[in-house]
Amino acid sequence: MKLNVTHQTHYSYAQQVKHSTQYLRLTPQDSSHQKILSWDLTLPEYATRTLDAYGNVLHVLTLDQPHQAITIVANGVVEIEDNREDDNTGHLSPLVFLRTSPLTQADGAIRDFASRYYRPQAQHESLCNLMGELLLKMPYSPGSTTVKDSASQAFSAQTGVCQDHTHVFLACCRSLGIPARYVSGYLYSEDSTHVAMHAWAEAWLDDRWQSFDVTNNTCKPNQHLKLAIGIDYLDACPVRGIRLGGGSEDMRTVAAVAMLDVPQ
Repeated sequence: MKLNVTHQTHYSYAQQVKHSTQYLRLTPQDSSHQKILSWDLTLPEYATRTLDAYGNVLHVLTLDQPHQAITIVANGVVEIEDNREDDNTGHLSPLVFLRTSPLTQADGAIRDFASRYYRPQAQHESLCNLMGELLLKMPYSPGSTTVKDSASQAFSAQTGVCQDHTHVFLACCRSLGIPARYVSGYLYSEDSTHVAMHAWAEAWLDDRWQSFDVTNNTCKPNQHLKLAIGIDYLDACPVRGIRLGGGSEDMRTVAAVAMLDVPQ
């Protein structure tokens, strides 16, 4: 399927910002799962393009002049290949993704939960089962957590969004000795109320990365467009920045993913 993606992020500040730097992981890459037909970033100034430590396309946007607002727009068309995982294993050893972080640290409750459903002789099947049980324990509930909440906090509260589901699943996998990484991207849904920005996990099984979307209880990334990977949300979030001055901040983001008609 061909998908058209539009993603706008707008920052406004109570006072003038003297200096700001935005780190943008807003550019997807080609793989066996996705082919980038067109992709553009509309930015207030020129941004330096590079690759980060995980191989993600990273644009660094620096604004040295005083400003009170920033608008960042990503737009493009991508073709998704159904039932095909990303074949790009990256330049890092999967063992890197056994490393934990404050957002993905497994506590006793998470370790107990993971060991209850995991069977070493049936890794994929048992992780799929664990994923389903996790969604039952932590129903999707927008606004119930913040980006600062850790896996243990969300698991204890028994609620969360895709970011929380992914962090807890990563904590489970790593506690079991299975490399697992955070994925940020977009999700197409026929439900117009569905949030287009999305997060899911990939676990290293059978010498390849395999997808686990806890929020949608699926292992098939047929409607998923990958942007970036990392240890957790902070490594892979589409927009992250620092600033000097500005006072209070208001950030608004709108993302839409639409299927393009395929000529018969």
